[in-house]
Amino acid sequence: MAFRLSYSSSARHALKKIPREISLRLVSELKSLAEEKDPAFFLKNLHGFDNPPLYSLRIGRYRAVMSVLDDVMIIHVIEIGHRSSVYRRF
Repeated sequence: MAFRLSYSSSARHALKKIPREISLRLVSELKSLAEEKDPAFFLKNLHGFDNPPLYSLRIGRYRAVMSVLDDVMIIHVIEIGHRSSVYRRF
């Protein structure tokens, strides 16, 4: 059973702003992550965020910040952006 992907409005907006090839690669990586049994295994845990824990997925020079809700099988993508600026909100 696969996890469902959910995007915040800022993540959707960021996908539209970045180059098309990169946004397609990001979406493809997120879809393949949703097919895994334990997606958190493939993600980097962001320190300081415990409830709910936040994770980061590295895709080239871009990062996707997300939370994984195991009990309802949802991956909620909070922010997508270049590695130099994506963590500034957190």
